Formats: sequence, structure tokens, C-alpha cells
Amino acid sequence: MELDVLTLFPEWFDWFARQRHVANALAAGSSLQLLSLREHSPLSGAQVDDMPFGGGAGMVLRLDVVEAALRARYRIDPVELPSRRRVIALAPGGRVLDDALVDELAAEPTLTLLCGRYEGFDERIVEHFCSDVISIGRYVLSGGELAAMVVCDAVLRKLPGALGDERSAVEESFSAALEGNPEYPHYTRPAEHRGWRVPEILLSGHHARIEQWRRERSRERGERASITERPNPGADGTGGARDRPPRQ
Repeated sequence: MELDVLTLFPEWFDWFARQRHVANALAAGSSLQLLSLREHSPLSGAQVDDMPFGGGAGMVLRLDVVEAALRARYRIDPVELPSRRRVIALAPGGRVLDDALVDELAAEPTLTLLCGRYEGFDERIVEHFCSDVISIGRYVLSGGELAAMVVCDAVLRKLPGALGDERSAVEESFSAALEGNPEYPHYTRPAEHRGWRVPEILLSGHHARIEQWRRERSRERGERASITERPNPGADGTGGARDRPPRQ
């Protein structure tokens, strides 16, 4: 897989690229390219943002700066990019990342992630250069770099060779193997500590019953999660939430 990230802070990803599963994926043939928006700015002083039309707080990433960076990288008009690869803007109002979406992204040969900053993107960037808008959750970050790392981490660990045991990415929280439920609880030595004992079934050596126990615990966790995730509407029926400009 070819992963490109457009960011104001490419150096932030040095630590990320050194993580074992990421390094494993890169050694197996994937690539992670960090592209600096400032280095490709056509403006004096490497300016990348400007005040929003209509007024308001904060600054907005400029359309011409993002276009220049995309042109420099791909040597084509960025309008044509979404027909050739998935170009993803990271913003809190986008499609929420989940395991099904991660599987979808992991099947792509190429991905480009755009990291927002300040009050987010000039909307024309999203409208004309992007194929997707993805959010890692309904909250606001100061920039898209952490969100990009989350997406890259989730995607790369799905690729062959990234994990020490390939089964680790098959039977885990929210996977199809667990019917979309959270993973079952795990235990290790000591078998008893301060009177807290590991469930006897896990010490029995009876693999079929252990598998059944794990599936039951996984379903129970899924049922509990579905209860806690039910919306709690505010007086206006919106849950008290308000839309914010994209920054993630």
C-alpha cells in the first residue's frame, strides 16, 4: 500500500513510523510518505492559511496551497485525483471510522490523507480534490495529524506481515469473526491474585468450551456497548451537539 499524508508537521510522524507493526508493514512493501504543505506553498513566507470570508475566529487552510502540494506530488490537476486514488480529508463531520471502513481502506492500493489545521479546510478542497471525508470521532482536535496516525495505524495493522501473528487482526474487537462485537476478556498469569481468580473454563484445556465462553462474553460486551451508545437527546433533540468547522 502507498500511504501519503499532507501535513504541516511531517516530523511528528517520525515516532509513528518507528512503531513495530508500522515498520513491519513498511518493510513488507508498503510506503508512508509525508508531504509538507509549507514546503509547497506558492505564497511568500510559506503562508498556508488565511482569514475566513464572512468573518469569525481562527484561520482556514488555503485552497491554492493544498492544490500546489497535490500538483507537486502527483503531477496532475488535483481535480483528477479522486478518480485515481482515494483522497481523504480528515474532519470531525466526516464518516466515522470503524472496522468496516478500515477493512475498506486496507483493500485500497493507494491512500492520500489531508490533515486539517486551525479552523479546517477551505470547503472547495473537500468538494473538488477529495473522494472522502473521515472522522475518528465526534470531537474536535487541534489538527489532523493525530487522526491521520489513527487511520494509518488501523489500516497498516490489517496488512500482511504487519503483526507478529496474522490471527491477531482476524479475531479482534468489531471484526466479522466476532460479529462486530468487542473482543472477549483476556487473562494471564498469575491464575489467582488477591483472591481474584481467572475463570475456571480458561484453565480447563477444553478448547470448544473456551471458544463458546469467549463468544458469549463478546456478545455480552456488545450488548452493553449498544446500551451505553444510545443517544441521549438534549432539549432541542440534537443531543446538545453543535456542528464545528472541520479541524481533525
